[in-house]
Amino acid sequence: MNTNTSSVGAFLKKYTMVLALVAVAIFFSITTQGKILYPQNLNNLISQNGYVFVLAAGMLLCILTGGNIDLAVGSVVCFAGAIGAVMMQAGINMWLAVLVMLATGLAIGAFQGYWIAWVRVPPFIATLAGMYAFRGLSNVVLQGYAVSIDNKSFLNVFGGGADCYVPDFLGGGTLNLTCLVVGIAVAAIYLVMTLRKIAVQKRMGIHQSSVANFIQPAIISVLIVWATWKLAQYKGIPTVLIWISLVLLTYNYITTNTSIGRYLYAVGGNEKATALSGVNTNKVYFFAYANMGLLAGLAGILTVARAASAQPTYGQGYEMDAIASCFIGGASAYGGTGKISGVIIGAILMGLINQGMSIMGIDANYQRVVKGIVLLLAVMFDVLSKREKR
Repeated sequence: MNTNTSSVGAFLKKYTMVLALVAVAIFFSITTQGKILYPQNLNNLISQNGYVFVLAAGMLLCILTGGNIDLAVGSVVCFAGAIGAVMMQAGINMWLAVLVMLATGLAIGAFQGYWIAWVRVPPFIATLAGMYAFRGLSNVVLQGYAVSIDNKSFLNVFGGGADCYVPDFLGGGTLNLTCLVVGIAVAAIYLVMTLRKIAVQKRMGIHQSSVANFIQPAIISVLIVWATWKLAQYKGIPTVLIWISLVLLTYNYITTNTSIGRYLYAVGGNEKATALSGVNTNKVYFFAYANMGLLAGLAGILTVARAASAQPTYGQGYEMDAIASCFIGGASAYGGTGKISGVIIGAILMGLINQGMSIMGIDANYQRVVKGIVLLLAVMFDVLSKREKR
């Protein structure tokens, strides 16, 4: 009896945010009379929160180093987007503008990373300075005005406009068959890879919960097919989803299969011990923040593409959405703990809360109150869990 109780408790603790996500989805499905699950609303959930997924993937790496954050990302998104918009308005090739936006983000991340890694300026202070500085520079570049983007190729490739969807190569008519086939293929690949991983772990004698072994991958596969079926009923796969998927898959690989990924977790777990083992912790910090700048540049591209313009106010609050997604998704406020899968759950949960309350007509100020409470609860859960272990 005690064994069963402990296993159930461990399961609930491990999948708390997954269960919370399901509960929130059911709640808003009821309160909005199912409107939140309409194909167009599901599409909007992805498109409107594309920047959250991208920034949260980079923010996770910063948090892993010891609970550190980057407050400048919203301003960097605005600054990079402003530079690209001005370049394209002047008739410069879109791909050159894209490279400049990415390079701008990377340069800013490297600049901040230098002060944090080698000079040891606290990340909070270094990035707070960046938040003010690059917001001001964004206004200088835009001269206080909005700059529109008319380049159709740029808008379609990076997720802006009515045509920013993968064409239906299979010609399904009202149902986008290409989208549905892709969803089934992705779910099948995920299921096969997960089962192979389980088989390898069994051969190595690593004990795994039988419930988590089979139920979790099955549920995720079903959700992938369901989501793509919903998207297929609207316009199919939005191009922004391709960029989100590439970022999340890349950073999932980095955090789980590379030496720099292991170093990030090690620095967050015990920086002194990591340094004594021969790891250059300065380079680990520098990598985390330079990488964050690069992804801020990409988020700037996606933001101005969706809006078809650049404005001095873009990016405000983006850093908070990214930070909240990481902590809600299970990243530890102390560092050393967190996964990309958790970031995905956190970002979707934040998006559902935003969209559900918007459909219900709840005032934006109260929406911020709810998000603040959700973030506080997530961090409290992490803190209390750490106390229990001690």
